[in-house]
Amino acid sequence: MDVQRADTRYPGGDPAAGIETRHAFSFGPHYDPDNLRFGALIACNEERLAPGAGFDEHPHSHTEIVTWVVEGELTHRDSTGHETRLRPGDVQRLSSAGGVRHTERNDGPSPLTFVQMWLAPLDPGGDPAYEIVHGIADSTPYAVPEAAALLHVRRLVPGERTAVPDAAHVYVHVVRGEVRLDGVALGPGDAARIADAKDLEAVGLTTAELLLWEMNGH
Repeated sequence: MDVQRADTRYPGGDPAAGIETRHAFSFGPHYDPDNLRFGALIACNEERLAPGAGFDEHPHSHTEIVTWVVEGELTHRDSTGHETRLRPGDVQRLSSAGGVRHTERNDGPSPLTFVQMWLAPLDPGGDPAYEIVHGIADSTPYAVPEAAALLHVRRLVPGERTAVPDAAHVYVHVVRGEVRLDGVALGPGDAARIADAKDLEAVGLTTAELLLWEMNGH
């Protein structure tokens, strides 16, 4: 298990424009050949947008983009004609496939925080696709079959235990609160990369929320 602490993420974004980003993987000017991906996962970005701030239209291709809103409201528009507003507890997936353009903005009055995760598809190309699930439940993982991956959302109270999926690659991101994972304490923004995970569990040290990626296809 390899643990990445929140304060070791690569800084990015444009703070002067109200955009603060923390990258878990090699990204843009922060090139690290030893940190390009883990399983299917190629990016896990913590994004904070001030009211009125956002990312202007930009392209993506051959990537499964999954977004989880932590607080605030995210406005999304893309070149396939979708315009949606995401709130805490919503999962959005944009399959950029052969190519798509989109914008992401905080059009609300409150600060916005979201986690955006990029996965490499098993087969690149195809037509773009879009999906949103409102209020995902802890007991129902969200499937991204294009990347042979499942996203588990776990919300814990102090002392509560939850099983970590057995898989070739498991990525655990702490959204909020504190947990103990295989004897290691993790706090907000910390992440763990586990190879060949088996018979592990996380225990809530406080009220906590986790995102766990179960990956077997890469």
